[in-house]
Amino acid sequence: MSTSSSEAETLRRNRILSSKLYFDVPPSKAPVMYSPSYDIAFMGIEKLHPFDSSKWGRICKFLVLAGLLEGKRIIEPKEASKDDLLVVHSEKYLNSLKSSVTVASIVEVPPVAMLPNCLVQQKVLHPFRKQVGGSVLAGKLAKERGWAINVGGGFHHCSSEKGGGFCVYADISLCIHFAFVRLNISRVMIIDLDAHQGNGHETDFAGENRVYILDIYNPEIYPLDYAARRYIDQRVEVLSGTSTEDYLQKLDNALEVAGNRFTPELIVYNAGTDILDGDPLGRLRISPDGIIKRDEKVFAFARERNIPLVMLTSGGYMKSSARVIADSIINLSKKKLIDMTAEGITGDITDSSKGRTV
Repeated sequence: MSTSSSEAETLRRNRILSSKLYFDVPPSKAPVMYSPSYDIAFMGIEKLHPFDSSKWGRICKFLVLAGLLEGKRIIEPKEASKDDLLVVHSEKYLNSLKSSVTVASIVEVPPVAMLPNCLVQQKVLHPFRKQVGGSVLAGKLAKERGWAINVGGGFHHCSSEKGGGFCVYADISLCIHFAFVRLNISRVMIIDLDAHQGNGHETDFAGENRVYILDIYNPEIYPLDYAARRYIDQRVEVLSGTSTEDYLQKLDNALEVAGNRFTPELIVYNAGTDILDGDPLGRLRISPDGIIKRDEKVFAFARERNIPLVMLTSGGYMKSSARVIADSIINLSKKKLIDMTAEGITGDITDSSKGRTV
């Protein structure tokens, strides 16, 4: 390692150790991260993008109405600071976000370019920074409790130097780097089941043998990042129109292969619902029940191997997505793959004696 790269790693480590994004959470709280600040609403501009930017709050509302979770037991994360973001992002990239034109391009809402940047920071970027805080804290909670859900995050198109596809900050990369330093974890598996390729984290962890990436995505849609595809450890392509049955069979096969190739100490599960039948961007034909089964399979994969799991909700461009996500979380509880009770703490469940197999 060169002197400059060694100094950069030391600086990154110091930023992580001084961060306030990790904090102690009482056992009375469930390992579910959400804040009303997640939801983006400003003069209706948010409706110009197909993403349902109020879905995060609606997910929690459905969980509360179902009696699964009391609002007071939800954890509100802290907003990621500039120093936190510099753990992954460059100063140049963060400075570029001071241009409303740049932010408008990343979130794919052209009228944002005409807003004063102070409003863009408050109404657009602040919600994203809160969600980053949730993804980072979810890593800590997963290690302590066995699982954690950030009802948001999963900005898998953003890398250290480039945002896009409604993804401004690289929360997955940040979650993992914090886990490396603060949780003494050295092997992480990303299971990315959003319909779109996760080119952001793939770029960030190119050639990084501590991170194993399983990405099941539609190769016919955005981002068409052929360079990033080279860095996927296990690539499974599902074409437009793929049915629920075919998708779940491919997932079963993929999880079996992943489990044989790599034994992680943490799983980051990017659980996009844009695979839902009718989603205008995902173009797959997975039923709501298929998504519920998908999530169940991934949580069972982690539970059977005693691996802590972080779930991020990621993409989903239909109003029905919030209901499907809530129903899936309710099913996970019914199947006892997660425990929402105050006593439902499994403790540190990782076994650091295993690693990648050839």
